[in-house]
Amino acid sequence: MQHDASENRNGLHAGRLIYLVGPSGSGKDSLIEAARTQLAAHDIRIARRVITRSAEALGEHAHGVSIGRFEHLLREGAFSMHWRANGLAYGIPVGIDGWLNAGHHVLVNGSRGYLPEACLRYPRLLAICLEVAPEVLRRRLEERGRESPEEIEGRMSRNARLQGENGLGVRTLDNSGALQETVRALLGLLREEAVIA
Repeated sequence: MQHDASENRNGLHAGRLIYLVGPSGSGKDSLIEAARTQLAAHDIRIARRVITRSAEALGEHAHGVSIGRFEHLLREGAFSMHWRANGLAYGIPVGIDGWLNAGHHVLVNGSRGYLPEACLRYPRLLAICLEVAPEVLRRRLEERGRESPEEIEGRMSRNARLQGENGLGVRTLDNSGALQETVRALLGLLREEAVIA
C-alpha cells in the first residue's frame, strides 16, 4: 500500500484518527456539532467530508459537490479516504494526514463498510460506533423525512445485522438519550483511550 509522504517512516502518524460510525439517524452529525467546542479545546480537529449531495440537503457541516467534481477531486488525489454508500460518494480530504503527522488528533464521520480499509490505512485508528435503541432510530429516521417507509425498513434491517459485529475493536456509545450525556460519554471514552488528558 502506498502511504502519503506526510506519514512517519514507520507508517504511523503522530496523531490519532478517531473514526466515528453508526447507522444513518443515530445522531453522528448532532454529536459532532455538540462536542465541537470541547474537542477543539483538546486540539482535536474535525474533518469536513466531501459528499455528492447538494449543500441544502446535507444536514451536516460538509462540502457538497457534483459527482463530476467528486471524480475530478478523486483523480487529483484530494482524498485520504473515500467510499460510496446509499447512492452517494464520500471523501475525507487528504489534509488530515498533515494534521495527524503534526500530532493533532482528527475526528472523521466515517463508514462502517470502509472501516477495515481505514484500519489498514491508519493502524492506530480509534473506531467508535454510535448506537441507538431501534425505536429511537426509527423515530429519528421518520422525523428526518428523507426516506420512504420501505427505505427506512431497509435501514433498520441493515442496522440489526451490523449490531454486535465488533471484530475490529470498535468502541460503542449509546446515543438513545440526551445528546449532552453522549458528549460526556465521548469525552470519557477519549480519556480512557488516552487521546485526551
